[in-house]
Amino acid sequence: MLEINGKIDIKSLLPEELETLLRELGQPGYRAGQLFSWLSRGCGDWDEMTNLPRSLRAALQERCFLSAPRVLRRQESQEDGTIKFLWEFADGNAVETVVMRYHYGNTVCISSQVGCRQGCAFCASAIGGKVRDLLPSEMLDEVLFSEKESGLPISHIVLMGIGEPLDNFDNVMRFLELINHPKGRNIGMRHISLSTCGLLERFDDLAARDLQLTLSVSLHAPDDETRSRLMPANRGRSVDALFEKCREYYERTGRRISFEYAMIDGVNDSPRQARELARRVRPLEAHVNLIPLNHVEERSFQPSSPDNLKRFVDILTRNGVNVTVRRRLGSDVDASCGQLRRKTVKVEQ
Repeated sequence: MLEINGKIDIKSLLPEELETLLRELGQPGYRAGQLFSWLSRGCGDWDEMTNLPRSLRAALQERCFLSAPRVLRRQESQEDGTIKFLWEFADGNAVETVVMRYHYGNTVCISSQVGCRQGCAFCASAIGGKVRDLLPSEMLDEVLFSEKESGLPISHIVLMGIGEPLDNFDNVMRFLELINHPKGRNIGMRHISLSTCGLLERFDDLAARDLQLTLSVSLHAPDDETRSRLMPANRGRSVDALFEKCREYYERTGRRISFEYAMIDGVNDSPRQARELARRVRPLEAHVNLIPLNHVEERSFQPSSPDNLKRFVDILTRNGVNVTVRRRLGSDVDASCGQLRRKTVKVEQ
């Protein structure tokens, strides 16, 4: 079992594991359902669990850790209502979570690691590298406490914040089980997107799970020279290998892939690159999500001009690619993941 501060990380346990724990404490199995219900609501205090005997709560408190992150900072956009939280965990580390409002519901973008070791050249999350993986309970808390603090019911989740989800594979898979569990928060897999920079060695493991989530691949360039410059993860893997693995994933799961593409002025926004991108994604019937780059102070990159963005979209559309331009949300609240953490918590350069 996972531990925090030498105690069982109880919020990372599934109902059947809770039942085993409770039977060890001499409790009937039905208590597991009661306990799991409390944990799935974001309960952060044993005394709130009023339908559990006081003696049981005391025994659980002695053996188990009940996580409850602290809000270090909260920023709310005056432009679109986007809310960004900086959460502090039990060990003092912090990550960012963003709540975004859409016509179809409220989406929470969560982090999967403290920092990131993938080193993407335009990303604030990679500054200072990776500190540690997040536990399933900590990712769950990002969802539950963001909902509680914002007052907005969460209907969709994207794992696209700080960190690389496939670099924290086992903990992320456990989080997905917890958030999707019918006796818990029960957010459907089709309402969840997982974003990866392309750790190909994990694609087969993910496909084997046969999850109905959306796999979003952070592509950002259709050629090796540009992608390796922007994304060290491409070195030793190649764009050809990435698209072959995406094809295999699509054929095994039947789930269409979404490609994320940050539009960077003079780097990846040429007509040639648009045509090459179209050539690669069209056979997969994939969706391309173009992202106007959010400028990061420590990085020299700038977003593509409106004219270049429009031209890029037109080329993709003419070549039969399903493409959207992501609406820029939270530009007045340090929108790029990693910026708020970097400004608030000392991060080594």
